[in-house]
Amino acid sequence: MNFKIRTLAALCKVRAEATAKTAIVGLDGFVDTIVTPVALRTGQGDAFTPIRTIPEFAQRIAGAAGKSTNIEFYPLMDKLGGNGPIMADALLAAGTRVIYIGALGRPSLHPVFLDFASRAEVISLCDPATTTAVEFGDGKVMLGQLRSLDHITMETIEAVMGAERFRTALTNADLVSLVNWTMIPNMTRILSLLVEEVLPALPPRQDRIFFFDLADPEKRSREDLIEVLEIIARFGAFGSVTLGLNLKETQRVHADLGYSQRGVSEGDLRATATEIRRHLNLHTVIVHPRESAACATADGSFWVPGPYTDQPLITTGAGDHFNAGYVQGQMLGLVPEACLGLGVCTSGHYVRTARSPSLDDLEEFLENWS
Repeated sequence: MNFKIRTLAALCKVRAEATAKTAIVGLDGFVDTIVTPVALRTGQGDAFTPIRTIPEFAQRIAGAAGKSTNIEFYPLMDKLGGNGPIMADALLAAGTRVIYIGALGRPSLHPVFLDFASRAEVISLCDPATTTAVEFGDGKVMLGQLRSLDHITMETIEAVMGAERFRTALTNADLVSLVNWTMIPNMTRILSLLVEEVLPALPPRQDRIFFFDLADPEKRSREDLIEVLEIIARFGAFGSVTLGLNLKETQRVHADLGYSQRGVSEGDLRATATEIRRHLNLHTVIVHPRESAACATADGSFWVPGPYTDQPLITTGAGDHFNAGYVQGQMLGLVPEACLGLGVCTSGHYVRTARSPSLDDLEEFLENWS
């Protein structure tokens, strides 16, 4: 576990630089309702036994075939959601200046985003989508209504933000994080326009970081996925490109690129990240299952264990917090191992507290992680 000591020492040396960094994040936006499914109700309010696992939930649904059923979702909280807002909120907590472009409500912001908007510069393109996040002990099921995201286009960005303001922000950003490709129908075209028209016209800047998160491409075709991966690779002409993948996304991308499925051991995760990176010629590929995380760069592959807990306070947004921690490390110039360390600690703190950690929180977490 010496990586914890190395990560802590590296963070302490450069943490003062965080407030000098600027990130553009987008393009989604959700209102998340976190719920627990009820198995047996014994009284009003929270007097019930929950459905604890996804297989138990699936069995309840399967039993309704040819008949019908009623499943109660007990609401725990409404919160800001979407891969972009959650990641951006975590970056803000760590001191980064954030420009957020996405679906936060129009003509006025949805109330769940008001605190976020008081701390970030926000450009809202349309109304947010909605998600009912059904949380279990072994994962979560996200039930979404996404029609509003159809309005996210390059034309809308330039009309609402202004083309010149958008280009100036891109020029000055240390990080450009464009996430949730799966749920934004026009994202492939937006990315294509960026690499074909927008970025070539900007002053060159090779220290810019581009980060992409596909967000569970199960409902997208192999042809769509390969197309966007090829476009993502083209961003390498304008900076360094990082692709972040959870375990399910990793397995899908790896398979669609023509590789045989590997396991989740340290060696398998390192090898999978390396094969994806080499195939797409990216700067960095990250794979992060719940229990650990690995990445591959031109300098080799790296792996760290995660501070896994079987009693999380919240799981929705854990991956977005990992991503924020990792790219925070990249912006601060940390080595890949330390970036992984910040990623798993950012996620680990969040699932235990339902709160995005500051850099002070991360240092304390690293010091106390046993």
